[in-house]
Amino acid sequence: MILPMVRDPRFVTSRRGGTLTDADHRLLALWAAACAEHVLGLFESAQPGDPRPRQAIEHARAWVRGEVKMMQARAAGGHAMGAARDLRGAARHAAYAAGQAGAVAHVAAHELGAAAYAIKAARAAAPEGESETAGRRECQWQRDQLPDAIRELVIDDQRLRNDICWSVFDC
Repeated sequence: MILPMVRDPRFVTSRRGGTLTDADHRLLALWAAACAEHVLGLFESAQPGDPRPRQAIEHARAWVRGEVKMMQARAAGGHAMGAARDLRGAARHAAYAAGQAGAVAHVAAHELGAAAYAIKAARAAAPEGESETAGRRECQWQRDQLPDAIRELVIDDQRLRNDICWSVFDC
């Protein structure tokens, strides 16, 4: 479970009663796609013939550009999560990261799911005894990618949801 029980209005678009602008929603989707893509190789090395996670990331970016509808990006995210089901470890987490990135078009708060699963993938891929360091490095890389316009929002979201996101945002 990566979503809070009560939706944060900062992640609900203004036309749905929240305060999130369309521009910031797009930035969240792009950042989530970058987080997922950063670990995508962990999935693709295990499942080189399965394009679903890469397609979810591509659909997230295409949604930002207005080339696909929200439902298409969300569906691609669901297919990426389907690619994860029979896997374990880093490959599974990387596919879930891509699925969460695709879902950001539908629910902006999935941005943290993409980041959290990417950190879990980095941890799972690390050599024995180095998983915590690998997770902190991934978390810091993600923060370095944050656009200034959403930086404070995302870091506050990490603080608020760290407990339900496996405490991966302690970096």
